Amino acid sequence: PRGSEEAKAFVNAFLKRSMPKMKAAAIQDMLARKAVVLEHHREKKTKPKRKKTKGFTAKQRREMRLFEIEPEQQRYALFLPLHELWKQYIRDLCHGLKPDAQPQMVQSKLLKADLHGAIVTVTKSKCPSYVGITGIILQEFKHVFKIITKEDKLKVVPKLNNVFSLETDGFVSYIYGSKFQLRASERSAKKFKLKGTIDL
Repeated sequence: PRGSEEAKAFVNAFLKRSMPKMKAAAIQDMLARKAVVLEHHREKKTKPKRKKTKGFTAKQRREMRLFEIEPEQQRYALFLPLHELWKQYIRDLCHGLKPDAQPQMVQSKLLKADLHGAIVTVTKSKCPSYVGITGIILQEFKHVFKIITKEDKLKVVPKLNNVFSLETDGFVSYIYGSKFQLRASERSAKKFKLKGTIDL
């Protein structure tokens, strides 16, 4: 058929243009095998590398005193709105804290919740001077809580060897500080055991 002859002529002409260095006999050999690989390579697109924004080191943060609360800001009344926000956050997290809510569900949610703004009380401690301290958690670190009391005093209470109680809408939960030595960001991803040894 005439169409096939035209197609053959077109392919021959195209191959001669595409591969000028190849001889006609070699082109005919390639056509006989019915497999033609054109010598054309796609250029690989290189993705531009994103520059990582460098933050402050721990030493620089200490030198700049980023985490220190100024004495004039150490007032209990100043952080009561933060506590109200925290209560609303916990209600949303626990789906309303209804009377028929399961205590285990509330406890598991609180274990992973952010405690900044919560009112806690030290109920047990190996150091008697810590027992009875009540206040709003202003900062949580891996090993300590910074708590502002009603007397406008900032207390640094270690988690180790201390038991804290936390009340939200009638639900009282206990935090065993020795098992709680994690940063808030790490705690949200940790799987806590339902049963474990309870000690100070």
